[in-house]
Amino acid sequence: MAMKKSIFLLLGIVLICASFQVKKKKRAAPLPVCIQQLINKIKKEPVQNPPRSIYRYQYKKHTVYYVTPPCCDFFSEVFDSTCKLLGHPDGGFTGRGDGSLPDFNKEKSAEKLVWKDNR
Repeated sequence: MAMKKSIFLLLGIVLICASFQVKKKKRAAPLPVCIQQLINKIKKEPVQNPPRSIYRYQYKKHTVYYVTPPCCDFFSEVFDSTCKLLGHPDGGFTGRGDGSLPDFNKEKSAEKLVWKDNR
């Protein structure tokens, strides 16, 4: 009987210690509604080559979302976290965007792929 109690006590201690070791997985911040709506819209379109992707960055201390263009000579898009279009940092005929975010590639940081069209 004492042996049984010792085993249960030891098992209890191991489980308690193990529970302290489990790291809680960080949940990704939810996407703004308009970005989720854009993903849903893209999913209804034909697959592009290269596949469309959306990245989250920090740009001038703000969270922004970079949406890759559908194909060659189209502009990319950058939205802020309130879904305001900030500009087109690259793409178009020149590949340099519309000139509205000339420092985007230099100033962006903390890149995180938030969605990719894997169809």
